[in-house]
Amino acid sequence: MQTIKAAVCHAFGDPLVIEDILLRAPETGEVEVSLDAVAICHSDISYAEGIWGGSLPAVYGHEAAGIVSAVGPGVIDLAPGDSVVVTLIRSCGTCPSCAGGKPTICETPYDGDKGPIRTAEDGKLHQAMACGAFAEKVVVDQRQLVKISGEIAKDAASLIACGVITGVGAVVNAAGLRAGQDVVVIGAGGVGLNAIQGARIAGARRIVAVDMTEDKLEDAKAFGATHGVLATQNAPWRASYKALGGKGAEAVIVTVGAIPAYEQAPRFMGRGGKVVMVGMPPSGAEASYEPAVLAAIGQGMVGSKMGDVVIQRDIPWMVDLYQQGRLQLDSLISGRWSLDQINEAIADTKGGKARRNVIMFDR
Repeated sequence: MQTIKAAVCHAFGDPLVIEDILLRAPETGEVEVSLDAVAICHSDISYAEGIWGGSLPAVYGHEAAGIVSAVGPGVIDLAPGDSVVVTLIRSCGTCPSCAGGKPTICETPYDGDKGPIRTAEDGKLHQAMACGAFAEKVVVDQRQLVKISGEIAKDAASLIACGVITGVGAVVNAAGLRAGQDVVVIGAGGVGLNAIQGARIAGARRIVAVDMTEDKLEDAKAFGATHGVLATQNAPWRASYKALGGKGAEAVIVTVGAIPAYEQAPRFMGRGGKVVMVGMPPSGAEASYEPAVLAAIGQGMVGSKMGDVVIQRDIPWMVDLYQQGRLQLDSLISGRWSLDQINEAIADTKGGKARRNVIMFDR
């Protein structure tokens, strides 16, 4: 076991505590990564606030990039010194979902209480989301990693691990958007901006961003939105219809975990349209719909976890787009913080103005 520093959650809603923890060596099929950067996702904040429950104490963080520092037996495609993106998508590769090309919904359970980290006193410490990346190092399954060029800055690369694949994938994979179709994206935060990028890359005709503030709508236009609609206005779907030439959208991407957004989302759809559910409300929260309307005009609703990506296929594609200048990553970063500043970075993220805050590690 080695000692590393991590930000630990001991009680839901309390500030994270920077402390020493123990990390074991990688076992069969596992890889140790020394992290350079980990972004703060709203999912980390939601877990730390307890809205989805979970085991404590815990180390959150799941949107990371770094350098391979050790490999366990059976790892053949990665070696110490490789630059990698670290994702939370832990897949067995053999269950029906994985075999069917859906690794984001792998059916093989993982118990984070029995993961590679322990408290400094050798007590239980939960590796949240199979990552625990609010720490100097992680040990994860080899299938959670994708090798990238060492020339790509790790702060930009870390964003691909969650926010980018979730947003872009929701449009390209879950919605199956075809060139020339129209898209509405509800929520112009980190994931929403990437859904907007995904729609632009996929060749959408018009992209309508819906958000609570004018500032976020301006952000959305910088990432490819053709129109912006304030969610605070009366019947915002009417403004969206006007922007789309008098019709609803083929795809409506909901990137916020707010029940009002989910209840309004079907109103933005056109005939045969699809709502893609990305944002995660608190456990137990429910929305209501009128099924007869959806059935009568061929509409649908589908959940999308992590953009339905296959990371070994989709992340290299997105990295290539970034290197070509067609996918924005650097401009998604609002601030760079040290691990000691993580609670300040979280507070800044909760303020609602940040695109993505990134924790940087000195090695």
